[in-house]
Amino acid sequence: MRKRLPIFYSALLLTGVNLLLRLAGTSFQVYLSGRIGPAGIGLLQLVLSVGSFAMVAGIAGVRTAAMYLTAEELGRKRPENVARILSACFAYSILCSGGAALFLYTMAPRLAENWIGNPDTVPALRLLAAFLPGSCLCAVMTGYFTAENRIGTLAAVEVCEQLCSMALTLLALKIWAGEDTGRACQCVILGSSLSGCLTLCTLVVIRNREHPKISSPFPIGGRLLRAAVPLALADVLKSGINTVENLLVPRRLARNPAVFDPLASFGTVSGMVFPILMFPACILFGLAELLIPELARCAAAESKTRISYLTRRGLKIAMLYGIVFSGLIYLLADTLCLRFFGSADAGRYLRLYAPLIPMLYCDAITDAMTKGLGQQKACVRYNILTSAMDVTFLYLLLPKYGMEGYFFSFLVTHLVNFILSLRRLLRITGERLPAHVPMLALSAALAALWGARRLGTISAQCVVFLILLFCLLTLMQVCGKEDFLWFARLVTRKQYQTAG
Repeated sequence: MRKRLPIFYSALLLTGVNLLLRLAGTSFQVYLSGRIGPAGIGLLQLVLSVGSFAMVAGIAGVRTAAMYLTAEELGRKRPENVARILSACFAYSILCSGGAALFLYTMAPRLAENWIGNPDTVPALRLLAAFLPGSCLCAVMTGYFTAENRIGTLAAVEVCEQLCSMALTLLALKIWAGEDTGRACQCVILGSSLSGCLTLCTLVVIRNREHPKISSPFPIGGRLLRAAVPLALADVLKSGINTVENLLVPRRLARNPAVFDPLASFGTVSGMVFPILMFPACILFGLAELLIPELARCAAAESKTRISYLTRRGLKIAMLYGIVFSGLIYLLADTLCLRFFGSADAGRYLRLYAPLIPMLYCDAITDAMTKGLGQQKACVRYNILTSAMDVTFLYLLLPKYGMEGYFFSFLVTHLVNFILSLRRLLRITGERLPAHVPMLALSAALAALWGARRLGTISAQCVVFLILLFCLLTLMQVCGKEDFLWFARLVTRKQYQTAG
């Protein structure tokens, strides 16, 4: 038997790693913005958006499928079946990623000229295509290790990957790129792709050195397709429409006479504001990553009590965590953006988006729980609806309202997606969440923010906000004795659970 950490400690470890990686990534984004400017960042975001679409098409839902199917077999005490599952996932991934890579390589000139609007990005797109199959196979292995709760191993490998990626990229930028934005894009892609291949090799070696047991052949294709195809349709559709959105934004912004540099405006929001906005979410992403296999195991074991507990606790943690960082980022918006990017516009946009943080963070947890409970088809429907809404809003609003129209589209589509996903989650779990709890929590946050804004210095405002928020949440009984005892039990727990 292999001992594994409980979900709290696994999430804590994954949180630390995600925090470190996100900090490194944000720091690297700051470096790039200083080197190639907002317009260069905007161009890089366009290239990466096309690459992201190709990556999603190549993965085709297989990462979550590998995680989900592995967790199911472990929940049913059949670990010898995992090797067959991984073999099927590899074959599926090679087929999908090979097709996506061939399409991207062939269409690179047309995509660069007609979509991105810069022929110099052709080599970067073809470089993405060359490394695409390896990156997709790496996704299968990370899904497997997550389902196995091998978080320590996965964390160490991912830290090495990030450090290797940054080192290779910085070296290539210094030696070869100069001030050329097209070459800068190639350097970023080369560094991340080579480090991804290193991660794949490392994880495969670790898996093979354990000499895993292999069961006799059994039908797995149908289960894999049922798990992966709905996710693939949802992810490809969502990523494709997001790519269209990213390519659409600069062109539609150019029709607004008040926007002088559309690419720079887009780069400010996508390359400066969003990294800061979502930086604290790396802590929640660690929990979300583990909730998928955990809930899949619970569903396979028909543990309704555990599912109900994880649903309530996960949503409450995400809500409170989002409220805390929403207030802090709102107060620190100008300071953060001026210090990191030297951009007052970024600070103004960051303050505009900061109140959306609780919804965005809760949506991340809700999405993970619905996938863990096998609701992939529902995710497809919701993504189709909200993505179509987003494209429509951007097309209509950007020429007249500029970046304010972009914000409106972002708000409405993410809100609709969250409401639909939450409604689905509550329906399948049978949970009933009291509506007064989020209302009281938001009221406490607004009151604490108002009180903190009365002070002069930013540091004092942040301290007072946290103190007032904690006191108000306690007085309003949003956080009660049960929550404090729960946290104390987690922190003081000494024994590990044992995996079957």
